[in-house]
Formats: sequence, C-alpha cells, structure tokens
Amino acid sequence: MAKKKHGPPHEEEAGEAWLLPYSDLMTLLLALFLCLFCMSQTDQGKVVEMAQAFHKAFSMGSSGVSLLTGAGLAGSTASGTGSGPMEEGTNPYIVENQTLEKLQQTLDEYIRENHLENDLHANMTEDGLLIRIKEKALFPSGSAELVPESQLVGPVVAGLLGAIPERVIISGHTDNVPISTAQYPSNWELSSARALNFMKFLLASNPALDPARFSAIGYSEYRPAATNSTEEGRSQNRRVEILIARTYKMAEGTLVAR
Repeated sequence: MAKKKHGPPHEEEAGEAWLLPYSDLMTLLLALFLCLFCMSQTDQGKVVEMAQAFHKAFSMGSSGVSLLTGAGLAGSTASGTGSGPMEEGTNPYIVENQTLEKLQQTLDEYIRENHLENDLHANMTEDGLLIRIKEKALFPSGSAELVPESQLVGPVVAGLLGAIPERVIISGHTDNVPISTAQYPSNWELSSARALNFMKFLLASNPALDPARFSAIGYSEYRPAATNSTEEGRSQNRRVEILIARTYKMAEGTLVAR
C-alpha cells in the first residue's frame, strides 16, 4: 500500500498579538520609573502633585485601575492605605499644607505692619509651621515673667491658633550662659518656665483654644539656632518657639497620620 505523502509543514501566519503585551510591559516600566523618580524627591508636596497628574494619565487600562495605585501614590487615607484615586484638593496633606501656608502669610503681614521683623519670624518646616519669638519680645533677661510688650505677640498668635485644629508644641530655649538663682537653678528651669508661662498666656488670650492640643517643653541651651560664641548668636538662641505640628506627613510616597 502506498504511503500517504505529507506536504511541507504548515507555517502559522505571523500576527501582531505580541504588540499588546509588549505595549503593556512598556507602560508598566514607564510607570515604575515615574514612581521611583517621585519617591526620590525631597519635596513631598510636589511628589503628591505629580502623582495625581500621573494617576489621571495612566488610569486607562482595560480594568480601569490606575498603574500608580500599587505604589501607594494614587490614593491614600490618613492611615496610609490606598482607597481609590484622590481628587485634587482633597488630599489631607496638601490641604493642611495650604492652610499652614495661609497662616504664615497672615502672620508675615502682621509682622511687616507692626515692624516686628527683629522679634518675630515664621517659616515652614518638615514638622509644621514654626513661629520663633526672641526673648526680648516676651521676657526680661533671666526671667520667665512676661513683659507688657508680649501683648503685641501673644493675642495675635492665640487668634491664629484658634482657626486650626493642629497640635501646638511650645518650647523654651536659652543661650549657654549659666544661670543659678533661687527661682531658676539652671537654664533647664528657666527655659521650661518660659515655655509654660507663654503657653498659659496663649490659652488665657483665647478661651476657645483646647488645652488638650498644647504641650510645653524646655530645651535649655541644647538646641541653639545660632552660635553661642557671639552676642548676636546668643541673642538668637534666647527664644520661644511655637510649632504648629503637621497632622499628616509623607513617608515614601504614602500619606500617614502622625
């Protein structure tokens, strides 16, 4: 019986099905690069803004899930867990930051209008809005008793604090010149008493303030703002600081509550 002859092997027609997984791979690599780039930046506010823009740009897969969600940047709650995309203006970190910046602008305007540039200063830090008041605007040298001039500062700061819910940490600081009196045996007692007295002054100036938000601490000479080797530096170190502490912070691109 004759053997059945087989023709040449059938060659499958080359198609373009490989383009879909290839394009998905390229998109994922691009998203990964963007995430790594964002998380490497020190300005966390800009990281969030960039993440929002990238989220909108890449939320176009067949499943409708953003490629950035898995990186913890697309949507976060106060506990740091992703729960969907964040709409612009609803991110707690950005909203809080904008509030603190407006508070700083209001205080800066008051400082300019009342020529208090040499006594009062406010600036944004990683921990929150820091208000720094020099000793001479609040206390006599070597004392924790408030001077009448403190009325130019205390009630204004108390009014600003009443408009926000954040925690407030008041700290007293001295220079490194030793003090030893019956009332203040060391700079520890002096700095602590100044922080406590100014905190009580703020609470008395605005009865609407919640005391549970406030704490006072003395740092003595151990957190200088300038050198103690000159009189100008020592003058800067003798101060009281009011930190309006952030409620939210960014940790590796993820929003968490402090």
